[in-house]
Amino acid sequence: MIEFGAFFDPYIDSSKVVLLGEASHGTSEFYQARAAITRNLIENHGFNIIAVEADWPDAERIDRHVRHRNVRTYDAESFIRFPDWMWRNAEFEQFVSWLRSYNESLAPDRRVEFRGLDIYSLNSSLKAVLNYLQRIDPEEAIAARRRYACLTPWQERPAGYAHAILSGVQEECEPAVVAQLQELLARELDYAAADGEDFLDAAQNARIVATAEHYYRAMYRSGNDSWNLRDKHMFETLQKLMEYRPDAKAVVWAHNSHIGNAAATAMGWDGQFNIGELARIAYGEEVLLVGFGTDRGTVAAADDWDQPVKIKTINPSRPDSYERVFRQTAIPRSLTDLRGTRDRAVREILSERRLERAIGVVYRPDSEFYSHYFEAVLPEQFDCYLWFEETKAVNPLAAVRPQGVPETYPFGL
Repeated sequence: MIEFGAFFDPYIDSSKVVLLGEASHGTSEFYQARAAITRNLIENHGFNIIAVEADWPDAERIDRHVRHRNVRTYDAESFIRFPDWMWRNAEFEQFVSWLRSYNESLAPDRRVEFRGLDIYSLNSSLKAVLNYLQRIDPEEAIAARRRYACLTPWQERPAGYAHAILSGVQEECEPAVVAQLQELLARELDYAAADGEDFLDAAQNARIVATAEHYYRAMYRSGNDSWNLRDKHMFETLQKLMEYRPDAKAVVWAHNSHIGNAAATAMGWDGQFNIGELARIAYGEEVLLVGFGTDRGTVAAADDWDQPVKIKTINPSRPDSYERVFRQTAIPRSLTDLRGTRDRAVREILSERRLERAIGVVYRPDSEFYSHYFEAVLPEQFDCYLWFEETKAVNPLAAVRPQGVPETYPFGL
C-alpha cells in the first residue's frame, strides 16, 4: 500500500474536512486506502469525525460500538438493506475493529465518531424517532404516531409513495413530518438535558424522515431535484456534526461522484451539485478532495437495483479516458497532486476535458460507455488522485447475523 503520511501532511495542516472518494462501491483497494489515510488523519492530525455515504441508523449502531457506548437493539441488523456489501465487507470490518481499539483508551468526549450521511432510512428512522419519544416522553410519542400515520403505509416501500400522490390516492405528508421535526426541536432543551447523544440521534432521524418524504416525491419530477436534495442533506448533516463538536475535523467517505467538485464535471454542467462542491464553497482551502481510480480488475456489484451481488470483471479503460492516461504511465499505484503545487506541468497535461468512469452498486459492462462514463476536468474536480492500475473486489460478509452472536456482528468480533 502507498505511504500516505508524507504526501498528505503538507495539505492537512490547513484542512478541517478531507473527502475521500472511490470509483466504485465494491473495490477492496479503495476501502483499504481510505482506512489507511483515515488512520493517519486520526492519529497524527486530530481528526475526530468519520462521516460516510451510509444510512444514519445503521452507522449509529457502529458509532455506539466503536465509541464503547451502550448498544441498544434496533429493529434491523446493521447494513442489511441493498447494497449490503457496501459496508458489510471484510475490509470495513477491519477498520471498525481498529477504531474501537483506538477509542478505548481515550476519554469519552475525545473518541472518534462514526456517522452516516444518507437519506434512504425512512422506515428505520421513523421507528427510531417513535422509540426515542416512547422512552423519554410517552405522551409526545402518541402525538408523533398521529403525525407519522400519513407515511406509515409507505415506510416499507417509500418509492410507491410519490406514485400514490400522483395517482390521487394519497395526500402529501410533508406538513405532518415537518411539524414533527419542529416539535422535536422545540423540546431540545428538555430532551437534550436528559441525554444529548440520544437527542442528537432522534433529531437527525426526524430530519431524515422529513427529507426522505421530499426526496421520494422529487424522484418523479427530475433527476436533478432528487440528486441535489440528497447531496444537500448529506452536506448539511456533515455541517451539523461539525457544529455539535467544537474541535471538529471530519473525514468523509463517499463515491467520487459525491466528493469531487461537481462544477468540474458533466453533472455540474447539467445542473447538479454535490458534497464536494458545497464543501469547497463553505470551507475553501480548508477542504481536501481526494479522487480514486482504476483501470481493470474485479468489482463487487449487482446487475440491477435490489439484485444479488456478483463479482464482476471490470473492462479495461477507454482510450479517451483519464483512466487510460494513468494506465499509460505504467505506474501500478500512484498518488498525484492535482493542485499543481508539486508539478504544474502534470496539472496542465491533465486539464484537458476527458471521460471518467464511475461504477456504483450496479455495473453493466456491456453498456459501460453510456451507463458509467461522464466528462470531467480532473484537476478541477479533485485536489489529489489515488490510482490503482488493477484492483479486486471487496470481500462481502454474511448478510444475516448467526444465531447467538452479539448485536454488533460482524463488527463486534
